[in-house]
Amino acid sequence: MATETTYGARDHARAQEGTRAEAMPVVPASDWPEPPCEAGHLVWAETVAGGNYTHRVLARGTELRLTDLRGDACAHLLLYAADRPWERLNVADTVKVQWNAYLGEGRLLLSDQGRVLATVVADTSGRHDALCGTSTLVRNTKRYGDGTPQSPSPAGRELFKLAAAKNGLGPRDLPPSLSFFQGVEVREDGALDFTGSAGPGGSVTLRTEQDVTVLIANVPHPADPRPDYVSTPLEVLAWRAAPTAPGDPLWDATPEGRRAFLNTTEFLTARGLA
Repeated sequence: MATETTYGARDHARAQEGTRAEAMPVVPASDWPEPPCEAGHLVWAETVAGGNYTHRVLARGTELRLTDLRGDACAHLLLYAADRPWERLNVADTVKVQWNAYLGEGRLLLSDQGRVLATVVADTSGRHDALCGTSTLVRNTKRYGDGTPQSPSPAGRELFKLAAAKNGLGPRDLPPSLSFFQGVEVREDGALDFTGSAGPGGSVTLRTEQDVTVLIANVPHPADPRPDYVSTPLEVLAWRAAPTAPGDPLWDATPEGRRAFLNTTEFLTARGLA
């Protein structure tokens, strides 16, 4: 189809309607094949290419499942309270309040206000990291020759800047991130060992405990020792569910977690949101 004219370009563009690429959002999300819930409950369905990013605002009680389709995805994650982005994921508090630097099922993702932004309700990967953050422009330029967003080797922080801008946020609003599907362990001498991926098909499911803005950059982990920029597709699915409530095992799993849930509920109740 000729595209030399405006009419030709228009007709070519319209002819692409309904075409599915390997990495793209599916709109409406209910059209996703084999959804993990009732199709009408699905609110986000997307495959994020390696070296790319995505973002979305999710309502309280939404479940968000990330899946490493081929074994070389690395989902770097940031969370913000949707209507007050100064309350955001605090990785240091997430680690120290729960006395554990390793993410997994049952862990809470905390803000610096002592409140829960999301909980990890399922994990089949076990290879995650709360210590290193994401890659930077300087690091990627030194290692791969470039780290700008449009390059073959974009840095995670540069992609986060784009996702943040689309939600009214700037570079100063980017704290350290969490990384899913590429793990790191601390040795006895304090050095870090990169444990890599658990292989294709690993997934992690988060439950949002407040309305949150989600930013995701799918780029290689900064501790990945491979000389090439290796990053494969990430599947992102989210569906309507319910927030954690008293009586749920997660609520009472630890004294620290229970206090964080109480802090969250008190705050939301005062605003008429719980």
